[in-house]
Amino acid sequence: MSAPVALVTGAARGIGLATARGFLREGWHVAMADRDGDELMRAAEGLEGALPIIADVSRPDQVARMMAEALAHYSRLDALVNNAGVAEFGPIEVCDFAMWRRVMETNLDGVFLCSQAAIPALRESRGAIVNIASISGLRASTLRVAYGTSKAAVIQLTKQQAVELGEYGIRANCVAPGPVNTKLALAVHTPEIRAAYHDALPLNRYGSEEEIAEAILFLCSPRASYITGQVLAADGGFEATGVGLPALRA
Repeated sequence: MSAPVALVTGAARGIGLATARGFLREGWHVAMADRDGDELMRAAEGLEGALPIIADVSRPDQVARMMAEALAHYSRLDALVNNAGVAEFGPIEVCDFAMWRRVMETNLDGVFLCSQAAIPALRESRGAIVNIASISGLRASTLRVAYGTSKAAVIQLTKQQAVELGEYGIRANCVAPGPVNTKLALAVHTPEIRAAYHDALPLNRYGSEEEIAEAILFLCSPRASYITGQVLAADGGFEATGVGLPALRA
């Protein structure tokens, strides 16, 4: 099989699905993994060149099976996109250990497990890993002690991967999205929250799932062949801003 192959986790919806579709448009084959089997099958329906795999990235046995299924079907792997993640928000004093572990086991453990499982195949292809963090991993915010910490850890894990895997020709980079118009954001962000974000964003708008996917596709492609260990904040300029911007605009 001459076409390159990507494995995208959390591919049933949102940024993961947009990324899978982007790979297919560019002539790749895609293994689409998600633990929500019903939603995954609906998402993959009609996508020629896509292989849906139901798997929970926080479970080592399921990660091993996922990787085996993808390699059995495609015989190669050129890119791994660690997109699967969960978000639970609340004040630091009410974040119990169960909540902490739910967030960490998917957002951090899952990235570690999937990347480790992919190393042999990526060594063969001299491929790429792209981990999806968040702007919350670059700057602290309220109600995000577990989520923000997990994403900061993903950023550090990305750098560790780049340093250790570079000798095999494997590149590892990270995309840190800012506010994005996902279904979840549209459902839970009130008009007041959206207005506050717009004020804090130099581009004065939310991003789209497709815009984040474009950043991921670039980092997986040969066009980024000398880029590794980097964090790309696809955030409308949010991370670059300081304090007082809304007041200055007013």
